[in-house]
Amino acid sequence: MAQTLRIIKKYPNRRLYDTEISSYITLEEVRQLVLDGETFEVRDAKSGEDLTRSVLLQIIAEHEEHGQPMLSPQLLSHIIRFYGDSLQGFMGPYLERSLQVFLDQQQQFRNQLNSLMGQTPWSMLNEMTERNLDVWKSMQRGFLDAATAKPAEPVRPAPRTGKKAG
Repeated sequence: MAQTLRIIKKYPNRRLYDTEISSYITLEEVRQLVLDGETFEVRDAKSGEDLTRSVLLQIIAEHEEHGQPMLSPQLLSHIIRFYGDSLQGFMGPYLERSLQVFLDQQQQFRNQLNSLMGQTPWSMLNEMTERNLDVWKSMQRGFLDAATAKPAEPVRPAPRTGKKAG
């Protein structure tokens, strides 16, 4: 089943209206749609112009300003310099592919970490408890076996021969 495109209308008063839920939403709620992997477009309520990029850039700008920035002034300067450059058309796809490689490696790392640690911290704790219980049972068996074993006869020294060293 194909996912339907969610339409968000932006009105001149800068309010965003989500047509799927028939309610106004905030920029933070649009960010949550992105985090949830929702497919959507933001359209100008009058002209129908696609405003998705500008709204996403606004979300990034607000998080860069009020949160812990990801984009340094040097990085932003480099990006600005690519506008109008002959390589501008290659920059967007290059950044997208680079980010996708990074995300793939991040997912691979998380999968490897999960396989090392097990599914959850509880499963790791349960496994450790089971191993400790097995060691404890083995130790108890050893004590019981030692306690119920027939005592060995004392070792007698070998008889000496009658030769004298001389």
